[in-house]
Amino acid sequence: MRLLKPSKGLIGVDITSAAVKLLELKQCSDTYQVESYAVKSLREGAVVERRVRDIHEVARVLRQAIEHAKPSTRKAAVAVPASAAITKTLMFPISLSEDEIEERITAESDRHILFPFNEVVFDFQCLGPAPFDADQQQVVLVACHQQDVARLAETIERAGLEPAAVDVETFAMARTLAELRRPLSVDNDLNVCVGLVDIGANTNTFHVVRGGRTIYSRDTAFGGCQLTDAIRDRYAMSHAEAELAKKRGGLPEDYQDVVLNPFVETVVQQVGRSLQLYYTTGRQHEVKYIVLTGGISVIPGLAERIAKNSSLPVTIANPFQRMRFNKRLDVQALTNDAPAMLTACGLAMRVGL
Repeated sequence: MRLLKPSKGLIGVDITSAAVKLLELKQCSDTYQVESYAVKSLREGAVVERRVRDIHEVARVLRQAIEHAKPSTRKAAVAVPASAAITKTLMFPISLSEDEIEERITAESDRHILFPFNEVVFDFQCLGPAPFDADQQQVVLVACHQQDVARLAETIERAGLEPAAVDVETFAMARTLAELRRPLSVDNDLNVCVGLVDIGANTNTFHVVRGGRTIYSRDTAFGGCQLTDAIRDRYAMSHAEAELAKKRGGLPEDYQDVVLNPFVETVVQQVGRSLQLYYTTGRQHEVKYIVLTGGISVIPGLAERIAKNSSLPVTIANPFQRMRFNKRLDVQALTNDAPAMLTACGLAMRVGL
């Protein structure tokens, strides 16, 4: 079974442990236009480690997002987490066609895929001639369990959408990062390494992206929920009250010193540790700058502290910098949510592939 392929007109649906994010893009000459978007919070436990546990709840929230966004298409792209996928670069003779490569992968599946082949969904992409052997071609193979793809497809179908593409989360983020790099005032060489810090609700992940591919990843079990919990415990609030206060502010004067600054310092230390571990694994490609993504990335002082600690330029992700917007959109609200929309944007960008 091959991964589903996209068709024209696409919605990116990013399902995280905290929210469902929906983004619809339309291709416009050399850029994209944002047609619709929505972000809706999920009940705790509905998604665990980016895997859907409660299809009914996620589909219900996704229907709310669809009702709010009113997209013009029903075709959607979703992503499996990188931890659920096997990604390998293989070498095949340059003379082989895609059909012949597929036959070889199927015949040699026990060499390349750890799962039983009858439980697997896979796809591959030919990258062209190998750098040091013109008679060979590089092929990227991606495989995951059928049940992971089927569960995502069932979820979006229950919400009234049509599954048009299944991607891997890190591929979607790398696709958006390529779009982000265009206006950056640093070296725009595609082979320059970028550190991508994705701060989620329960996890922050440090990726190193080079040439449009993720070459290193490290997860740390610490995210925005820890800040919410600290607010809740310090000020005797409910979880919902603490979450709202985190977003809207209005907390007591000691909030920054007692709660926010310790949280920021923990994230800064974790990013620094991830950079150190990247280099100690023998990686020779130097990280030249860092991009922050995730809703927490905009909290005051975080980008500045990471820049100071790492001695690298740090940018907060905004994948919509060069894009156009449908006139009916609330552009300010979309801009506020931009750092958390990297995966949804990368999925929707498959409309141009």
